[in-house]
Parts: sequence; C-alpha cells; structure tokens
Amino acid sequence: MALVAAGCSRDASSPARDGAGARTPIVTISADQAVSPVPPWRVPAVQVTDENVAELKEKASQALSRGRLFGGAEDAIPLYYALRRFDPEDATANAGFDRSLKRLIASGDEALAALDRDPLSLRRAHEIAAVARAVAPGNVDIVEYLARLDRADEAQEANRLGEEALNAGRLGVGGEAGHALTHFRQALELRPGDMRANQGIAAVESALIRRAELAADRDDYVTAERELDIAAKVRPDAPSVEDARGRMAMQRIVRVNALRDAGMAALMRQGGIDEARRHLAVMLRIAPAGDPATRELRERIDLATHYGLFRPGQVFTDAMQGGGRGPQMVVIPHGAFRMGSEENEGQESERPARNIRFERGLAMSRTEITVGEFRRFMQATKHRARASRRGYSTAYDERSGNLVRRGNVDWQSDYVGQPARDDMPVLHVSAKDALAYAEWLSAQTGERYRLPSEAEFEYALRAGNRGRYPWGEGPPPLRIGNFTGGADVSPSGRRWRNAFPGYGDGAWGPAPVGTYQPNAWGLHDMVGNVSEWVADCWHDSFRRAPRGGEAWLNPGCRSRVVRGGSWTSAPEEMRSAWRQGSDANNTTARIGFRVVRDI
Repeated sequence: MALVAAGCSRDASSPARDGAGARTPIVTISADQAVSPVPPWRVPAVQVTDENVAELKEKASQALSRGRLFGGAEDAIPLYYALRRFDPEDATANAGFDRSLKRLIASGDEALAALDRDPLSLRRAHEIAAVARAVAPGNVDIVEYLARLDRADEAQEANRLGEEALNAGRLGVGGEAGHALTHFRQALELRPGDMRANQGIAAVESALIRRAELAADRDDYVTAERELDIAAKVRPDAPSVEDARGRMAMQRIVRVNALRDAGMAALMRQGGIDEARRHLAVMLRIAPAGDPATRELRERIDLATHYGLFRPGQVFTDAMQGGGRGPQMVVIPHGAFRMGSEENEGQESERPARNIRFERGLAMSRTEITVGEFRRFMQATKHRARASRRGYSTAYDERSGNLVRRGNVDWQSDYVGQPARDDMPVLHVSAKDALAYAEWLSAQTGERYRLPSEAEFEYALRAGNRGRYPWGEGPPPLRIGNFTGGADVSPSGRRWRNAFPGYGDGAWGPAPVGTYQPNAWGLHDMVGNVSEWVADCWHDSFRRAPRGGEAWLNPGCRSRVVRGGSWTSAPEEMRSAWRQGSDANNTTARIGFRVVRDI
C-alpha cells in the first residue's frame, strides 16, 4: 500500500493524536485572530510505501537532528506527517512528529524572543505558525503558541498605534483612549518587557520633557514644572525627569541672574529705572520664591528710585572744578514724618502739625559749613559777605554776658570776634551769604546744592524720633551736643540761668564741628552748637504751607527761618519743632548753615 501526503492539513475540529498515538484535546482557534502576514503553508508531497517506510523514518530522524523542520519534502515535519498519515499507529512516526512539533514551537518562541532585536523575526514566527496550523491545528501546545503569537501581534499593533499617537502629539498621560502612553502600556501588558513599548514610553517621557524645555525657553517655568510633574509619572524610577529638573533649575538661575545683571546695567544709565523695572517684572514671574537675585535687583531699583546711585547713610564728597572736594555729605533716607508740634507743646508758629513724606532721599552736609570751607568760596569769588560790607556783626560779650554789636567782625571771626579756626562753624553770615555759597558749590561740582527746606531740616533733625527733643524726652544724654547745660562755665565763671540741669558739654560758645556724637542718620549738631539758616521764608504758622517737603517761598521775602537751637539757646529752643524768623541780612555769633544736595 502506498500513501502520498501533499497539500493537506487536519481540520481544526477533527480528532488528532499525539506522538504516542493517543487522542489530543480539541481546541478551537478564535475567529478574531490577527490575519497572518504569510500565506497558508501546504505540506510538501511525500510518497510512503511499505518498502520506503524505514528509509523515510531515517531521513526524518536525520533532518530533525539537523534542525531541518519544514523547508521541503526532505525535512522532518513533512516526512513525519506523511508517515503518520500512512500509519497512524506507528509509534516511531508519532514520537518523531511530536518531537518535531516541540522543536517547531521552540523555534517559534525563539523568533518571538528575538522580536526586540530583529523585527523580521515576527515573520519567522508567523511562518512557523502557518506550518503548525497546517499539520496540528488542534494540538494544545500549538494553540498556546498561536495565542502567544497573537499577543505579540497585538503588542506590535499597540506599539504602531502608540507611535502614530506620539507623532501626532497625543501623549495620553492621563490614560486617555487612543493616546500614545495608553497604547504602549497595553503593549507591555500583552508582552511584558517589550523593548519597542519601553522605548515608546521613554519617548513619551522625552516629549513631555521637551515640552517643559520649550516652556522654560519661553520663561514659563510654571508650565515647565507642570510638564515635568506629569513626565515624572511616566517612568517613576527613571532619572530622566530629575536630570531635566536640574538642567532647568540651572537654566532658570542663569536666566534670572542675566536679567538682574541687565537691570543693574540699566540703572547705571540715565533714565534706566523703567528698563530695570521691566527686567524685574520678568524676574518676579519666573524666579522661585525668595530668589536672592530678584531681591537684589528689587532693592537696587528701590535705592535708585529714592537715592540714584547712592545708599542711605553713605558719606561722599564731590570734586570741584577749582580743585579739592566739597563738604562731606551724608545720604539721609526717604520716608515720612509729622512736622511741627501738637496742641500741648510749643508755640502757635509751630502748628498745625502735618504729615510730610519724602519720596526721594537727599544728601545733607554732615556738619555745619566750616570757616575753612567758606574761605575757599570767598577766595574763589568776588562775593562780599554782609558783615564785611557793613563792618560789624553781633558777637558775644563776656563781660556783660550778652550778644552785642561789634565792629570788624565777619565770617572769619569766632563767637567773640576773634579770628576763627578753620574747623569751627562759620558764623556772622547772612541767609544771602549762605545761598551764595550753595550756588558756588553747584557751579563747582555740577550738582544742585542748596539750603535745606524747613521740612527737610526738621526731618533730618528728628532722624525718625517723634519725641519733644531730637533725643526723645527729658534731659539730653551726655556728650550728644553743645547745649546750655547747668554744668557749663564761661571763661570768667558765668553760668546759664536757664539750662538743662546737670548737663555739661565742655564748651562755652560754638565747638569745632563734629565734636559731639552724630544722630541716628550720621549728622552732627542738628540741634545745638549753632542755629542754621534754611531756605524758607518766615510765616507765623503752617497754615496754607505746602503739603510736600519743599521750601515755602514768597518773592522778595525779607525774613527767613532759623532752625535748631544754638550754644546759647534755652532748653525750650532745643525742641525738634522749634523755629524762629530772622531778617535775611542778620549776622550773629549764633547762626551758621549747612547745605543739602539733590541726588
């Protein structure tokens, strides 16, 4: 008898026998399997006769040992398949066929395992599946292999859909259907460890990081942080997101510092405050809370707004065209205070008290202008001081203890009419002499020097103190100024009739400038030593006074304001709010002046 096995396969619903000839369970292949990318496999024709059975068994065994399973009629599976068809009870043929199927399935699994490194291996797995379907469609091992192949196909399709969604920008971090991450995670569920899916998930993470980077490039660090927070959920154990955070944090620092530097440079240019504020606005939007560079630029803008290129408390001098430098100036802070005295204090001319605010700081000379400083002005100009022109001034008379008119006394004289040292405050100068000195300083330095307004003087005198006196309440602390004190004694033994009890400053008459302690803003002798001319015309009250800190002037006014008690003033005249009017041409041993400079 002879049998030719060719181009046939057992129907999936037909009984089948395993290698030992026993019946195997019938398994139905689902109809929704993926369509195979290879055509159905047809078993090559093999003629089996009683005479060639042994020869064919030997050929089949050798083919199997060499791994030749199904390429042609001389390979193991076609041979064993024909032998089993010839004699279904042939134990040798059944065992060989069973071994061939196991080798076939192993080859298919090897092809599936190679899928990550060789995409063509999937076709090889399908070719093996086609053989398996043709020769043993109901075999349990074959069915399980086909299921594994189906899952690989589904994973590949999920990967393909994921890549399409990724390219379209549909990342789907929230688990949305039809989005990249959803497809890639589905692929991993179907095929754990799938390299293509893992690469797709990494690509989703990279896309989110790239979105964050683009947002950071637009200075939108809020969005950048949000994108990174989303990206961190894609691969929680991967370092990529934290690395990106580090890069963007450094980018942010560099960007913020660059804005600060640009803002600082703008402040060095005339009118650059607005540009600096624009840089600061960007910094406030992008910098983290508490950023030191942002705080630094904000403070510098605030300083520039209120002080130009200076800082509160800074001491400086200006160079003069004629050589040398001008008087030492102290930058006093901007701010607000209440000017004048309340109803229970002082005199009517000091009221009504009012609030005044200075939006910009100014510089004020640390001390009264000295004889030496005034001498330079007199030598450099043709100015004729008031006392020099009329030949006299008011000086102190030790014998009578009074201020009296004395001839040949002028700005070069001390309080008794003797030649004055250069470090003494200049006396015997009129308000017009003081204004002329300030105008000369302005011309020499190119900056605006002037007499302080009355408001500026009281603001600087108080230096933030709201008390009755510049130091607060009660008697003055020791060595803070040249006042009338109960412990003071004149050269002839005189004492003050109205003085601070127990206070002594070691001087009778003006002392050299800077002898006593400065106030809280670094200014010496704002009260005591000598009273000082200010720019305002005298008015007998503050009614209708300007609401700002500017001088209150009237054209052609003949009386000016004097502020700050002198070495001979009663304690009542040492109050912060004390003020007095004096003829602008008056010269005396009690009055000097200091200057301010706009900044």
